[in-house]
Amino acid sequence: MKKIIYILLVCLCMSSCGTYFNQPFTQDEARIGELTPRSKILEEFPLPQEPVVVGVYNFKDQTGQYKTVENGSTFSTAVSQGATTMLIKALEDSKWFTPIERENLNNLLNERNIIRSTREEFRKTTNPNEPKLPPLLFAGILLEGGIVSYDSNIVTGGAGARYFGIGGSTQYRQDRITIYLRAVSTANGKILKTVYVSKTILSQAINASLFRYVNFQRLLEAETGITKNEPVQLAMKDAIEKAVESLIIEGIIDQLWTTQDGEETNQELVDAYLSEKALEESTLLYGRKQRTRDYFGAVHASGFATVMNGDYQKKPLSYGGSIGYSHKLTNHFNVSANVNFQNFESSFGFNKDFFATDLNLEYILLPYDNLTPYAYGGGGILFDPTSTASQFGKLDPQPKLQGGIGIIAQITDRWAVRGFFESDLLFTDQLDGLERGKRDDYYYNFGLGVSFSLGKKKNTAPVEIEGIGNSNTN
Repeated sequence: MKKIIYILLVCLCMSSCGTYFNQPFTQDEARIGELTPRSKILEEFPLPQEPVVVGVYNFKDQTGQYKTVENGSTFSTAVSQGATTMLIKALEDSKWFTPIERENLNNLLNERNIIRSTREEFRKTTNPNEPKLPPLLFAGILLEGGIVSYDSNIVTGGAGARYFGIGGSTQYRQDRITIYLRAVSTANGKILKTVYVSKTILSQAINASLFRYVNFQRLLEAETGITKNEPVQLAMKDAIEKAVESLIIEGIIDQLWTTQDGEETNQELVDAYLSEKALEESTLLYGRKQRTRDYFGAVHASGFATVMNGDYQKKPLSYGGSIGYSHKLTNHFNVSANVNFQNFESSFGFNKDFFATDLNLEYILLPYDNLTPYAYGGGGILFDPTSTASQFGKLDPQPKLQGGIGIIAQITDRWAVRGFFESDLLFTDQLDGLERGKRDDYYYNFGLGVSFSLGKKKNTAPVEIEGIGNSNTN
């Protein structure tokens, strides 16, 4: 019984202890709306030389999408219909724009007509010098666009386990919201700049349960869990604020406006933005990081363990190492040349050193990803330069075939780590000095290595992967 209680306590802890200390037992009072990480960035943005008067008529939900539910239907929209208000708030926070009322322009005009009529009556009867109503501000730029996409369940998954009535599980889901924002000149209708921003929305659920008989006719049942859903409204706010920030810096790049501090501050903002943009444009959907690799080749070194399969029954682990050079043929194919040192060990005191040369064709499955499988194959020659155990005789140079598979982990633009497994087939049965049976000797190598890319990088811009468009995911 005590063991079961201990297990239950562990399950409770695994289900996020903080939940139990912060449960909403009482009603909360009204509070000022939450800020996003982008809100603080906008508020601390460098001031403009002069704010731009902008009008926002309608920045609306263009998806026409309703909330997804498991059973039945709902008439609630998937996203908030107050995107125009969020955009105006972001424009105010940035201090780069002076937004003017255009969403409910009829209400404003009606109220001005009432004021004008009232003043006319007052002027006739009481004060003939009553000043006229000042004119409305007009916008030099209109901001258009809207929420163009809300994709549900772009990633779903989870894991769980249960043993003797005790178990737990976790689930997650990711949605995605996408907005476009464009600046239009009221002088000639020219579209000055368009920006595109996307934001993922995460939902998570964790639960643990216990269902077990602890004694005859005594059943213990316990259950706990937590579900967290990122608010769609905050995700919209974050995406809109990011769009405003991007529009400001894109306008600086195109010399539509400038900061109050001048060229140096402009350049700092642009450099940081272009660096971030290059990183985000090189990230595909589902967070796949991409790198452009314009280097013509790479040098590499590796160490490995060796297992010889000869005619002796004992097959202990031995060791070896290699150095080589890979030359890039295409994005997917390399040709590599290697020089290897091999030590082979087996029964009855067999222990000999060999050298080998290899020439391989490598195939890189995902050449732009930071983590990619690869395969290679080719031929080579195995040499027997010396013999530490002369009674086994000296082996003449022997041709061989080799092939292998592995994983490349790109650490930086130039440095990478490789793990591999390789099989080498000889055309002789005398590698271990013993000729027995019909099968030729062969051996396995498995190990780790590092590589360093050579040449000057030509282009740091992200590339278009074959058949896959780039995605800007924040």
